[in-house]
Amino acid sequence: MSGHFSALLRADTPAQGPRVPVSVLTGFLGSGKTTLLNQLLASPDLSGTAVIVNEFGEAGLDQDLLTAAAPDDVVLLPNGCLCCAVRGDLVQALGALMDRPGQAIQRVVIETSGLAEPGPILRTLLLDPLLSTRYRLGTVFCTVDAVLGQNSLAQHPEALAQLAAADEVLVTKLDLITHPAETASLLNCLAQLNPSAPVRQLGLDGVELLRQRLLAPRADLAPPPAPAFYHPVGAPTASPRHLADVQSFVLLRDEPLDLDGFAQWLDMVVAAQGEKLLRFKGLVQTVQSPEKPLVVHAIQHLFHPPAYLPAWPTADHRTRLVFITRGMDREALESTLDVMARPRRRRRPT
Repeated sequence: MSGHFSALLRADTPAQGPRVPVSVLTGFLGSGKTTLLNQLLASPDLSGTAVIVNEFGEAGLDQDLLTAAAPDDVVLLPNGCLCCAVRGDLVQALGALMDRPGQAIQRVVIETSGLAEPGPILRTLLLDPLLSTRYRLGTVFCTVDAVLGQNSLAQHPEALAQLAAADEVLVTKLDLITHPAETASLLNCLAQLNPSAPVRQLGLDGVELLRQRLLAPRADLAPPPAPAFYHPVGAPTASPRHLADVQSFVLLRDEPLDLDGFAQWLDMVVAAQGEKLLRFKGLVQTVQSPEKPLVVHAIQHLFHPPAYLPAWPTADHRTRLVFITRGMDREALESTLDVMARPRRRRRPT
């Protein structure tokens, strides 16, 4: 029986009109998410931005701190974990934003609770049949406190899940760091734990870059940005504890892979060890379409719909697969990939 990735690969994407991008701003408690949002929303260019605040506890406060946003553009979801019980609230909130009278919503930003794992939010956005016709997933940003970030990652699994889900990492409170070695240690730690996410040191330039990302054209069905690959120097600098079994690595393949075999391999990996997979991202060169890289993304058991880029972004056409895992066996992944996704030799007709 085929798995989820194989089914997505075979699925025909229905024609749709333009969809509203939903970006997710995650990060552990006190990492500066609300402060950053206020700076962004103060820009006149970002009018038409709705904000959904997911705050822990019955009495929310963060929505009142978003002084740069119009009151009608802020929605509070008071359950900070965004677990299964409140996914319906997220669906309802996004539906209400789309259907309300007045100025059309141009983009949505979801600010998660500092204790929330972003996986349920992303699953809701990608899998809900109604939302997927009206919204598309934008960029997942993760703020990391420059002072307390490494301790948070070492002590709180939620902080690690937030970092693993990120497309871009935003380091805040750098002005409080007095020793350059501390900054270098943190940046190396972040690159070790999520090697495919660019790390931005947030100053005025960083806020401007973020503003430009939110203003990017709403190209419907655009594939996610091609993953970047970082190779930090030195050993991981995060404290041990629950990070001891977390590892990130990149699988490289020089020869094109058979698409069907690769899909079956990925289905097998997720079925057997999906609970160990925090993040997966890659560019795949296939035998079937060697000149167009296949972009693949997964967060835990959830895959983004795979999409082909029109051309390779660089001269490097190798397959590159980034894994962030809890105790996955790299050698087993390597050997099974070589067996299952190797190019099939077709027999010549006799």
